[in-house]
Amino acid sequence: MKCGKPPLIILQKEIKKLLEKGALEGVFPSAAAGIACGLGKGKKQAIVHHGNASLYPEKRKLHKNNFFDLASLTKPLATTQGILCLIKDKKIDVDEKLSSLLEKKITGEKSNITTRHLLSHSSGFPAHREYFHILQDIPGNKKNEFVENLILQESLVYAPGTASIYSDLGFILLGRIIEKKARCSLAHYVEEKVLKPLRLEKKIFYNPLYERKNNRPITGFVATEKCPWRKKILCGEVHDDNCYTMGGVAGHSGLFGNIEGVTTYAGVILDLWKGAAEHPNINKEDLVSFLARQQQIQGSSWALGFDTPAAEESSCGSRLSPISVGHLGFTGTSFWIDPEKEVVIVLLSNRVHPSRENISIKKFRPYFHDRIMEKLCPEGK
Repeated sequence: MKCGKPPLIILQKEIKKLLEKGALEGVFPSAAAGIACGLGKGKKQAIVHHGNASLYPEKRKLHKNNFFDLASLTKPLATTQGILCLIKDKKIDVDEKLSSLLEKKITGEKSNITTRHLLSHSSGFPAHREYFHILQDIPGNKKNEFVENLILQESLVYAPGTASIYSDLGFILLGRIIEKKARCSLAHYVEEKVLKPLRLEKKIFYNPLYERKNNRPITGFVATEKCPWRKKILCGEVHDDNCYTMGGVAGHSGLFGNIEGVTTYAGVILDLWKGAAEHPNINKEDLVSFLARQQQIQGSSWALGFDTPAAEESSCGSRLSPISVGHLGFTGTSFWIDPEKEVVIVLLSNRVHPSRENISIKKFRPYFHDRIMEKLCPEGK
């Protein structure tokens, strides 16, 4: 069932009210939201922003074009799309094994890990490791290979394909796979193959620490955390510690984007899914197969690179279709795409400014999505 399309001004007022509520209640200092309804040229889009992009060291109002640290939205929007490009170019296969993918000898249970396992968080790798303590002392040109080897030395916490644990480590390896198969940096590949064909490379991008572009002043970014070991408020440099020590570019984190860019991009994914658009470097059939929840592991909500709504207490609320896909980012970002109701909902915030201890967004996210969907689909779920 497709949702109705309330007048844009009504939708914008509702979003504004919700963002004001979130800021007033301390969920985040600032947030921007984008809603897209419909497909192709008939799509209707509402974008609203509110709050302060920075509270410290000085207060600065959020502007519509400010860039948010997208955190783990990097996984579906950069790395997963890069893998789809490699599949179309026949440089990798979704069920190809790790030795072939990383072009090195791998033994034991890890030799059974495939692209599919990494994308669906079922590889057996642990969820997270604080590699940044070690990586700070490794020369820049050796960091990526070094962290790859650190991951490959980790003991698996379960046999590949038998369980599902959300893992940054698996996506760091996917970033390495892209670099090895594409013979270029991950940032360059994503920009050229994924974003430029959509004309989104100036609205969504990696911001490498040593190659920052002069046309992106620090005031164009939204502040995140006061980092205890970098000893400063982070702004314009990636919040994720491991990604930072890898130079700001990795498969699990590192992407920045503004609300217009992310909303447009999520809308394109919906259009590709429904056959209302094409991407020159991605096969629609491959994308559609990635967007389906994997059935191999009981209880897992993961598709390939994307999440789907949890059965209970989902972050996307209770009113999106079960086949919707989306993802969350640690900094306070998220997007959801509903192919049945033809709706995209993007929420970008800096809830970690000035501290990650603020977890109020866990309750706010489902509330926000339910209120928006009530406005879009007043006739019911």
